[in-house]
Parts: sequence; C-alpha cells; structure tokens
Amino acid sequence: MTHRAARLLVVLFVLVQCSTSSGAAARMQRGRAEQSLDGLWQVAEGSMDTIPTTFNHTLPVPGLIDMAKPAFAEVGARSERREAFWYRRTFSIEGPAPTIAVLKVNKAKYGTKVWLNGQVVGEHLPCFTPAIMDVKPHLKGNGQKNEIIIRVGADRECLPEGQPGGWDFEKYLYIPGIYDSVGLILTGAPYVVNVQTVPNIRAGRVRVITEVQSPAPLSSGSVAYRIRQAGSDQVVGAAKVWGLTLKPGEIEKLEVNIPIRKCQLWTPERPFLYELEVDTGADVLRTRFGMRSFRFDRKTGRAVLNGKPYFMRGTNVCIYRFFEDAERGDKPWRAEWVRRLHKKLKGMHWNSIRYCIGFPPEIWYDIADEEGFLIQDEFPIWLLSEAPEKPTAEKIVPEYTEWMRQRWNHPCVVIWDAQNESNTEETGKALQAVRHLDLSGRPWENGWAEPQDSGDCVEAHPYLFIRMYNKDWGRTDFGGLPDMVNVSGVPPLLEAQRKLDVPIINNEYAWLWLNRDGTPTCLTANVYEKLLGPDSTTEQRRVLYAQYLAALTEFWRCHRKCAGVLHFCALGYSRAGDKPRPEGGATSDHFIDLEALTFEPHFEKHVREAFAPVGLMLDYWSQPLPAGEEHEFKVVAINDLPSEWTGEVQLHLLRNEKEVLSQTRALELGALSRDELSFRVALPQESGDYTLLANLSAEDQPLVRSVREMKVVQAK
Repeated sequence: MTHRAARLLVVLFVLVQCSTSSGAAARMQRGRAEQSLDGLWQVAEGSMDTIPTTFNHTLPVPGLIDMAKPAFAEVGARSERREAFWYRRTFSIEGPAPTIAVLKVNKAKYGTKVWLNGQVVGEHLPCFTPAIMDVKPHLKGNGQKNEIIIRVGADRECLPEGQPGGWDFEKYLYIPGIYDSVGLILTGAPYVVNVQTVPNIRAGRVRVITEVQSPAPLSSGSVAYRIRQAGSDQVVGAAKVWGLTLKPGEIEKLEVNIPIRKCQLWTPERPFLYELEVDTGADVLRTRFGMRSFRFDRKTGRAVLNGKPYFMRGTNVCIYRFFEDAERGDKPWRAEWVRRLHKKLKGMHWNSIRYCIGFPPEIWYDIADEEGFLIQDEFPIWLLSEAPEKPTAEKIVPEYTEWMRQRWNHPCVVIWDAQNESNTEETGKALQAVRHLDLSGRPWENGWAEPQDSGDCVEAHPYLFIRMYNKDWGRTDFGGLPDMVNVSGVPPLLEAQRKLDVPIINNEYAWLWLNRDGTPTCLTANVYEKLLGPDSTTEQRRVLYAQYLAALTEFWRCHRKCAGVLHFCALGYSRAGDKPRPEGGATSDHFIDLEALTFEPHFEKHVREAFAPVGLMLDYWSQPLPAGEEHEFKVVAINDLPSEWTGEVQLHLLRNEKEVLSQTRALELGALSRDELSFRVALPQESGDYTLLANLSAEDQPLVRSVREMKVVQAK
C-alpha cells in the first residue's frame, strides 16, 4: 500500500452473521459477470500474418487442435501445411458494454494474438499462463454480434528465442491449441485486478492484498470484504476500507487483515475452504482460499504443514505427456473425470502430487483444493545439455509472475517448482526476482540447479535400475534388488544441489515402467530382460514391477531421509514401441482402463500398501540364504500419523502359497515415529523358492504387507 493510501484509509473490522436469503440476494444484485466463451469454435490453418477467409473446421474450447472436425493432418510437429491455427466465434452481451471488459485466455500455445471485431486487441507469447487483455474499446453491447479471432502458433518453433516452449525429451508431439477456458470479465469501476490472500493461522486471520484500478479518477471510494465458509452464506469475517482515491489507470494496492470467527485450517485430510468477496460497489470479485501454512524445516528435513511435521506421500501427473496419449480424448477438461482421478489417487494413500513438467487446466487446481492434495507445481522447463531451447531469465520472469498471480490463493499449491532436471543459472535468477511477490513465502524447488534459499527444497531422482538400461548411468555398484543392502537411505544429489543443505523430495524413482498393455517401454526393455530373461510374460512383468516398486517405496519412506516420497507416475502417456526415445514410449502410468480409472491390480495392491500412513519395510532384499541356518530379519515400521498406533507385526515364510513358519511381535508406534523389530528364524532345510511376508495389522484396520521373494540354497 502506498503512503498516500495509508494516510487516507480507515479500516473497520466487523464480524457479522447474515441470513441466507439476504446475503444471497445482495450478491445476485451486484457484481461482475463472467461470461464463458468455452464451447465450439470454428478453426482454420494458415500463415502467421493473414486471417483466413474461411473456417471449415470446428473444435471445442478448451481442447487441442487434434480434436478438430474434420481433422487436420500432421498436427503436433512442424509442417509445411501451416504456420498458425486461427480460431473464430461470435458472441453477444446483454445490455450496454460495461466500463470494464477483460478477455482472459487461461492457457494457449504457441503464442496468442487476439482480434475483436476486426481490431487487434493484443498478443501474449507465454504458453502456460493466462493472457489477460482489455477488450472494452472494441466490444459491442446490447445484443450486437461480436466476432473474436484468436491466432495460435502451430508449433514450438513459432516462439522467439529464449521463450519457454515446454520441451520434453520424452515427448514427440507438441499439440497446439487453446487448452484452457476462455472468458470475459464484465464489470464496473473501480475494478478488482487481483487479490492475494495470506493466511495467518496462529492469529486466525487472513491478510488480503487487493489491486484496484479505475479508468476514471476516483476521489472517495470504499471497498468491503466478506468471508464465508465455501458453499455457505454465513459471514465469518468482514472489513471495510474508506477513503480510496484513484488516478485514471493507476493500480492501487490495499491491505487489510480480517479475523475469521472459529477459524478452521485446510489440510489434505480435511480440505476446508473459505470464499472471500471483495466489493468496490461496482465490482465484486470472489476467490476461494484455505487457512494453511507450509514450509520446510532444514534441521529435521521435514515438511511442516500448519506448524506440524508432515510426511508427503504422493505421485506425479504429466499432463502434457497425457495430451499426446491416444486415449486422452476430452478427459482433461471433463470435471467429473478429473475429480474421479483425484479421488482415485487419494485412495492410494497419496496426499501430494507433482504436476510434472507442466500445468493442467485450472479446474484441476480447484479440484485439488477440494479433494485435499499438496501440489508441487512444476513449470515446464526441462533442459539437460542437448535441449533445443534455452530459456533466459529475462523471458522466464514475466511467466513466473503470471503463474504466481494465477495460483497464489490455492491452498493446494505449496511448492513453486521452477524446473525439472536442469542445471541452469537462468531459473535461479528468475525465481529470485519474483519470490518476494508471494507473501505466503512458499518454498521453491530449482531442479538440478542450486537451491536459492535455506527454506527451499531439492528434488532427487534415484533411479537405481537405470544402470540395467545404460551401464554408464546411475550407480556403478547396483545390479538388482539384492544390492539394496549397499544403498544409502539418503538419495544422491548433484553437486549444485548440495550447495545448501535443504530437505529432499524424492519425486522420481524405480526405472521399471511398463506400458498399459504390460510391454516394457523403450527405457525398460533391457531391464526386464536382465531381471526376467528374454521370454517373460505380461503377468511376470506386472508382478515384478508392482513388488519392486513397493519395495523401493518402502525403502525411501522408512529411512526417513526425505521430506516427501512421490512415485512416478500416476498419469502420463502409454505408447508401445521399442525405438529409442522419443519415438517409443519412455514412461507410462498404471491404468488398464482410463475412462473407468482402473489401475493394474498388482500395482494397486502392492503400491497402495507401500504408501499406507502406518507402513513397514522388510529389510531383506532377496539375496540367497543358506538352508537350515538361522537368520535375523529386520522389519522397520513407520507412523506418519499425528497419533499413536498400536498393533502387531507378523512374519510369514511361504512356499507355494502354504505357510512354512510364522512369528508375531506386538508393536507400539508413537506419533510420527519409526521403530525396528528383529525376528530370528531357522530357515527350512529344503532349498527352493520361498516368499517372505511381513504384515502390519491392528483391530479394524486394513492389513499392510511387505513382500520379498527368497531363494533358499544348500550351503556349500
């Protein structure tokens, strides 16, 4: 807030309780109209400079160009057929054109230019953040027809040098289109440009920073604030500001602190939301927020949610890879499918998701707020050394700024993730230039480059099985599951990442992907041949994948050296083929039915248990053991819950699904604790293949298991 505003403004806090009828009526009488332009658009291909004379295709917005009817040829790669795609539709508005008329294109690629009624409105190059343009000078009211035309570049090469374009080494299609919602904001002045909510959970109040603007001078205005529980008309906090003065076109920042009566916190377990209403008398903006805080504790290496240690368990969603999946269809834009997806992921005991190398449509963030996920929001930069694009800080900073302004009221967004697996100075420069804008102080993650603050985190990708794909990559002493005995519980980091000793998020591991049909991906064919031989069956591969992925999950969780363990990945593409990447599918998810969201059963069974809040790890890694000898097996148990847990651990040895021996030990786990138990077992005299199984059980709670295959051999 400026010094001038500080002298003139008087803030009055009021806590009131309105009846349902009066509150609803007041909100219906005044406020902004948000007119959706989603739906069926006409589309054509052509040059960058000339608007087509005919539009012979139709296409849903939001969506991608490959959804056009009739279909365009050679979509997703550079083609001599076109330089750009052109969208067209008409619309009308009721009544006269209002004082404020703003077009918002939430996301489009590659590069957005807009015409309204034959006049250029503006151009927006960023592909992953909103284009916000003033259309008032060219808008016709009173039911007259308006024609809007939007041009997008046909491929990544339409962008200028240094502009982030979303390069991904494991993609081969870069499908253009308006892939998020388009709408008009129609309202009066003073106009609320942006609102940032900053929860103070200790005080039970929220700090609100409001940007207000007017095209005409304002000598004395007021702004009213009301907070309701989301979905309710009951006001639980209110404030009003008087004495607002504005110069034409000037943006004024206002700041108020609003107490919330009986304040309730947002967590993944109880995602409680509030709605803030900001009312200038001519414009009413509403936004949701949650009362929550999030940070990392450098000393303990833990995430801290609402002031308490919190273990992040989760997965990844690679939406831009899913965009090129043959079964994608309209799923990313169907709210009911997206909600079912998040509920499915929640059912795997996951409380966290990295939206990996790219941002999904905005409805995904609304749903993550409602369903309760911590989101590591990753900007789509992945460079390594041979990437064809080299984004510069100068071009990145405006996109980071737009990204933060779009998302900072979402309680689900807890980490600004600057990039993936890239060792570049540019993202560090860019994030340092913008991080002060987020007054909640969320931590940042900077890929394989240097962390920029002691409160940030780093990502680790300990792909142990990678060496079976390429002997020159990864650990040189790792040859399979038995070598887990030599693996440190601290995931390896690059030198740049170790410049600051900050908490680690292990958000990729395994290197064991299978396509949805059970065939290896182009990155794992060698791995499965070495593990199972050249003639393995789909069933054998799926069982091994599920059991090994579960074992690795147990390992990284139970060593307690990571703030978060996030599996890779819950949603991506599936593309059969044995060619080197990117032509063949490099990674994949675990679905066998995308519409029904049915996971491969072995994966769902084993990996779900490996992520249980109260979990365990059988600290045995399938090394051969001598027949008849006594062996000590260790079982590690962990409790992610803020309450004590009491139950028992059972150790079973099976052969051909028949029990050979078993032992049981009682176990009491304190809140957020870890414990080790030891079982001494006389191994069978008969050599052969066995299964060792550790169970964690308590009354009225599902069984949690850790499974290892064992080979008993005759002692030499």
